[in-house]
Amino acid sequence: MSRTVEELEAEVTQLPKDQLALFRAWFEAFDAHHWDKQVEADVAAGKLDALADAALAEHRTGKTKRL
Repeated sequence: MSRTVEELEAEVTQLPKDQLALFRAWFEAFDAHHWDKQVEADVAAGKLDALADAALAEHRTGKTKRL
């Protein structure tokens, strides 16, 4: 059964606090997993190469500082 975002929002607003906490923890893990998969795909596709090259170039020219 497919629901709209609006229907899901309405259901989430009705959750008791304990169930909302469980949902929040589940969604955080779900979202992090999908974020990680997207970053992995972007790295594999070379989409972050230019950013990494730029960061390394700035470091080589002394434009970075130790944390």
